[in-house]
Amino acid sequence: MFPETRMRRFRKNETIRSMVRESRVHTEQLIYPIFVVEGDDQKNPIPSMPGIYQYSLDHLLEEVKRAVEVGIHSIILFGIPAEKDPVGSQAYAEDGIVQQAIRKVRAAYPDLVIIADCCLCEYTSHGHCGLVSPEGEILNDPTLSLLAKTAVSQAAAGADIIAPSDMMDGRVGMIRAALDQAGYPDVAVMAYSAKYASAFYGPFRDAAGSAPQFGDRKTYQMDPASSVRQAMAETELDVAEGADYIIVKPALSYLDIMTRTRESFYQPVVAYNVSGEYAMVKAAAANGWIDEKKIVMEIMTGFVRAGADLILTYHAIDVARWLQEANK
Repeated sequence: MFPETRMRRFRKNETIRSMVRESRVHTEQLIYPIFVVEGDDQKNPIPSMPGIYQYSLDHLLEEVKRAVEVGIHSIILFGIPAEKDPVGSQAYAEDGIVQQAIRKVRAAYPDLVIIADCCLCEYTSHGHCGLVSPEGEILNDPTLSLLAKTAVSQAAAGADIIAPSDMMDGRVGMIRAALDQAGYPDVAVMAYSAKYASAFYGPFRDAAGSAPQFGDRKTYQMDPASSVRQAMAETELDVAEGADYIIVKPALSYLDIMTRTRESFYQPVVAYNVSGEYAMVKAAAANGWIDEKKIVMEIMTGFVRAGADLILTYHAIDVARWLQEANK
């Protein structure tokens, strides 16, 4: 009790504060998202995500090089096809934009960990993550075979990790079985296990051209007000079906879910610092309302403190650079 116990002794100076820190952000934890678009000589800025671009294949390696040069070990690729159709056929085409991107990056950077987002929404003309019935229902079971086909095509191109983001029931098990059957038992599955129907995804849908053309995604993505128990049930099912990594998305508003996930499962937990979270920070910083570096590093530290092992973030290159500068 006070005055014998004085907690301020742990905060006396920076050296002592550093000695007792428990939550530290490391470059090795960072995963950098990259948008790949068809065409030539394309570097298209995304207005709602300052500093983030869509890259055509002839510019892709320039951005990958930027990430590698600051020590980032992993990227995740999202594709924007030139043509879309109701069944998202470019998602699983051998020469699809993501498959081409994976092969190009793999050839140039054989040791880089390449994660492939596995979903149909960027490739379907209706913008939903699954097949759609004539009545407008999102069809769960018929979609699974297409997701599995997509995963196998991405593994064949050279992906290390497949990240199904569709939130169809049973997709992890279907993908795992398909990968094993196709001869890719060492390709891991990073499941979007607790993915919410969030308003924070707006800028991503601009970037990927994946906004639903009708309705919303509330029948398959989780309700933000649903219980922690539901998130744990979703995650438990994914783990039972073979998930190697667990994503919580969004991250910033769902730190309670992240902590419970960390406490309940041994698989690595991934915080997805989504586009809307990124955009809010960039907008406030552009107006001079906040110190961008300090705010971003505090957010990253919060993810680690909540239990994240890995952080998927559009801030990744900046964070890695700031960490490099701090360690000089």
